[in-house]
Amino acid sequence: MVHFVGAGSGAKDLITVRGMNLLKNADVIIYAGSLVNPELLEYAEDSCEIYNSAYMTLEEIIDVIKTADSENKDIVRLHTGDSSIYGAIREQIEQLNSYDISWDICPGVSSFLAAAAAAGCEYTVPGISQSLIITRMEGRTPVPEKEKMRELAGHNTSMAVFLSSGLTKELQDELLTGGYSEDTPCAICYKVSWPDEKLSLIHISEPTRRVVIS
Repeated sequence: MVHFVGAGSGAKDLITVRGMNLLKNADVIIYAGSLVNPELLEYAEDSCEIYNSAYMTLEEIIDVIKTADSENKDIVRLHTGDSSIYGAIREQIEQLNSYDISWDICPGVSSFLAAAAAAGCEYTVPGISQSLIITRMEGRTPVPEKEKMRELAGHNTSMAVFLSSGLTKELQDELLTGGYSEDTPCAICYKVSWPDEKLSLIHISEPTRRVVIS
């Protein structure tokens, strides 16, 4: 059995109780390298086999899972945040299905939630915003035409932007062109809830409705 576990936003105690218990009972843990706080591995038993997927191909990950499953071992695939948001679990699940390997998903606390907590803000404020857009800038991974940043900016609602730290100037231009005002408050967040967390509260004109994660 494979358990896809959302590790949370970083802090060891921000994983769910279910996720913690799955780590404690795991025979094998495959975790997402530098994206996951290594302190979370302290929940594992000493006998647990631990693999860092940062140094593994998809085929190698699946091979480890197949071997462990054939030995009736309990397997945790530990992803950052919540695995449903940029978690890349679909291709793994398709492979597991092809081998008739059972799996389930344990949700986690996404970094966009930890970012709002760190910034002391709320995404949905009456009279200002009642929606939240979760998206990313287009880079090596394309986005559909209707999901281009300037198109989404036209909604003028709260937005959380992932995976865009190398495109902050382009992001600023797209948001302003799309319709956000220059005095729209935003937060640039780095490793929220980790010991080395960094948070800058600024306005869009300074480099998104409420929080940008880059």
